[in-house]
Amino acid sequence: MSKSNNSRRDFLKKSSAAGVGFFIVPRNVLGGPGFIAPSDQLDVVAFGAGGKGYSDMTNAYNGGINRIVAICDVDPKRAERAIKEHPKAKFYEDYRELLDNEKRFDAATVSTPDHNHAKIAYEAMLRGKAVYVQKPLTHTIAEARLLTETARAQKVVTQMGNQGGSNIGVQKIIEWVNERRIGTIKEVKIWTNRPVWPQGVALSKEAPTEKPESLNWDLWLGTAPQRDYTPGLHPFDWRGFWDYGTGALGDMGCHLIDAPFKALRLGYPTGVQATVADVYSQMWTPDYTPEACPLSSRVTIDFPADEFNPEGVTFEWTDGGIQPAIPDLLVERGYRAHSSGALLIGTKGVIAHEDYGGNPRLFIPGQEQIHYDTSVQQNLDLTHNTFWTEAVKAGFGSKEHMALTSSFDYAGPFTETVLMGNLAIRSNQLRRQDENGRFEYYGRTKLYWDGPNMKVTNFDDANQFVTKKYRDGWQLANL
Repeated sequence: MSKSNNSRRDFLKKSSAAGVGFFIVPRNVLGGPGFIAPSDQLDVVAFGAGGKGYSDMTNAYNGGINRIVAICDVDPKRAERAIKEHPKAKFYEDYRELLDNEKRFDAATVSTPDHNHAKIAYEAMLRGKAVYVQKPLTHTIAEARLLTETARAQKVVTQMGNQGGSNIGVQKIIEWVNERRIGTIKEVKIWTNRPVWPQGVALSKEAPTEKPESLNWDLWLGTAPQRDYTPGLHPFDWRGFWDYGTGALGDMGCHLIDAPFKALRLGYPTGVQATVADVYSQMWTPDYTPEACPLSSRVTIDFPADEFNPEGVTFEWTDGGIQPAIPDLLVERGYRAHSSGALLIGTKGVIAHEDYGGNPRLFIPGQEQIHYDTSVQQNLDLTHNTFWTEAVKAGFGSKEHMALTSSFDYAGPFTETVLMGNLAIRSNQLRRQDENGRFEYYGRTKLYWDGPNMKVTNFDDANQFVTKKYRDGWQLANL
């Protein structure tokens, strides 16, 4: 569905309207049953082709409904399977070369480490390309705002890869909340067993001689600060370090917070505070690893009162396997908390759900619990991705586009909210030494947030985490 395909389709429509004397032969006569006309296929490129990148591009390909025309990965070895399955696709290590050379593609999947999401997606959207970007949408709050505004200005169809957004369970939760089945909701508890990778530990020492031969380390670093190859980052454990990832909250927040955030019609929060676990390698002296996301944390996010939530709402997030206290109403019904999940606690009952908004349960005193089984919905990843590719075909502003559950108009502000928690976590780790040599953790306070202006109003040092410093040559717009 490149520009040339669009032009051909326009020609056919105009010729037909003008009465030009030729017949259009049905597609199945030309290609046989199941044939898909090239004009009905998207030309897709993939930025990131191993791990999640492989699954995202495979879902966009969708068994041949669309075409993969180019693949980009900084580690060709990890991209071997994708390259083998798409032999006609041109391979690149450098995303910039792909964007310079491949002019006619329609859409891109962006499935890199968090720190490079925004740079690649922004450059693609400036070229008028639709993008599907893994969660969290961006590495920083400022980047999320930039991508939201760019998508709107460029009129491109977008989707964040939090597949739970397309879970039928989320729609059921929204229905129950709209019906006020559990009364007024003032409190939401959200938890996860993440991190399931090393976290709360110091970054390994640089070891350039240990770099895998296949890995282009400079391109992997991308926007991140310059450093020699460091073991323990590529391909997965980068999640636990601030220069590259967003920790447990960034990893799972976009999956678990989505349903209550949508159902309660929330906007920007007004306050956030956090506590984190200390790690002791020696008695009485906690390890200090400000480069690392914490082993576990508790984050409380406040949302203001509005017409739908007249008393405001507080979200409490816990990670590292720390779960909230379970209300008696649920204990009495035999409820067992899933490894990750959420509780929406109302004045008349409780709604519980699992990962990705799955298997929501409704608990109301004096009534049998209602379990909405979402296991009938197969392959959420494919479903969520396919909604996007079909919306790209339908066009910006189409009903398919407007029906997307995580286009950047929603996913951008939502990601800002999720990453607000990391402002508090990182502020919690700020310290300074007094004249007696003792350390003061001076950022351990509640932060008040001005959402429209992306600014903490009561503790200026926290605002350094709203954006980040970009490596020379890798700057992003005016950030």
